[in-house]
Formats: sequence, structure tokens, C-alpha cells
Amino acid sequence: MKALSLKQPWAELILQGKKKIETRKWKTNFRGKFYIHASKNIDLIPAKEFGLKDFQTGALIGKAELVDVKEYKDEKDFHKDDDKHLARGLGFRKYGFILKNVKRIKPIPYKGQLNFFEVK
Repeated sequence: MKALSLKQPWAELILQGKKKIETRKWKTNFRGKFYIHASKNIDLIPAKEFGLKDFQTGALIGKAELVDVKEYKDEKDFHKDDDKHLARGLGFRKYGFILKNVKRIKPIPYKGQLNFFEVK
């Protein structure tokens, strides 16, 4: 199965059901179930803004399904989904990965990679 690495608190916000769209600068043709990998990096400012701490990092921590990819035309279009991607302070990202069927799993230590990667 594939996996996608995300910094904390973004991975945790997806698992809590608060972040329903993961934004990226790149597009993917992949659709289907994948692991959510929490990278070892933490975005401290958003973590504080969302009141989150004590993160699991360096592990597969959940599963989700990528059902569609939304292409944003411009910043105005992007900001219409602020309540779904929560990425207000990160700047314009052209693509939004629409996520469904999110589940938390028992953490499995694993090294992350860029883009979608295969978990062996």
C-alpha cells in the first residue's frame, strides 16, 4: 500500500477529521487507500495555533482514501476551502487532495519519503 508523509500537526488534524483536504504544489493520478505517515518534522506555529502537542512522529499513524484531486485556479479559489484544508498561512497550493474514510491506526515506526511511496 502507498503512504504519504505529512508534518505534524497536519497528520493529526486529518485523523481528527478537521482537515479534509491535503494541499500540495504537485498533482497525482493516484486514487485509493493509503497510509498517513507522520514525518519527524513539526510545524510549530500551526501546532500552537491549533493547540496541539505531544505528536507521534516518524511513523505510519493512520489510513485514508484519496477520492479526488481538486485544482485551484487562483488564490481566491484556494481560500474558498480554507475550512477544509486549514492551510491559510502556507501560501497558495494549486492542488487539493480530497480525503475520505480516515482511520487512526496503532503507530508503526517507518521512515518517510517524498510524494506517495510504497510501504513494504
